Amino acid sequence: MADLSKFERGLEAIGISLTERQKDQFLQYYELLVEKNKVMNLTAITDFDEVIEKHFIDSLMVAKVMDMYQNLKIIDLGTGAGFPGIPIKIAFPHIHMVLADSLNKRIKFLDEVIDALGLNPDANHASGSDCGKIETVHGRAEDLGHKQIFREQFDLCVSRAVANLSTLCEYCVPFVKVGGYFISYKSGNVDNELEQAKRAMHILNSDLVKCEKMHIPGTDMERSFVIVKKNAPIPKKYPRKAGTPGKEPLG
Repeated sequence: MADLSKFERGLEAIGISLTERQKDQFLQYYELLVEKNKVMNLTAITDFDEVIEKHFIDSLMVAKVMDMYQNLKIIDLGTGAGFPGIPIKIAFPHIHMVLADSLNKRIKFLDEVIDALGLNPDANHASGSDCGKIETVHGRAEDLGHKQIFREQFDLCVSRAVANLSTLCEYCVPFVKVGGYFISYKSGNVDNELEQAKRAMHILNSDLVKCEKMHIPGTDMERSFVIVKKNAPIPKKYPRKAGTPGKEPLG
């Protein structure tokens, strides 16, 4: 039986309470992640306690800066192995979650996780009627951001992807409804990036609401949550064609 004491202490520190079923879903997710990681590169972190702290708890810390009990439609852009989207979905099953990634192999893995954990409504009787949908989409942000079914359709876009903040703003803000938010998971040392991203935010009709810095419970790792609010629709040319936001950031 896995020792969940670190997980439970971390959850308590961020004010989240899980049912036994939800804890089982996290354990199952861990097992699937480690098993699949043997044949494809999903994560460099495989130790149980480290996955708990650096992937699961870290993903859920967004609840410290955003009310996740709202009826939200969220897109996790560049989700990779499912972080932060799947932990958020497990902890807050009412949320409608879209997981987007440019690598189809990762999307297939996420589909397996969603099925195995019964995360979709009616997947099994335990889901409950208040369970929102979870879906995956394969594609690049620069392409998906121009599709009508995704553009300006989300209350919140989250991304733990490793990219320059100016670039991430161009990727993520197009998905957000006017009045909605983009939250970027960044390392503690983000001040220079924030300064450089101000021009990108201005071009994308967005403002920095705040940058909330905190430690991941049980670790000495610092996490910064950059919270950006979208104030108005953005010019149709954004995001620019594939590769350009990374090579020529707006900031």
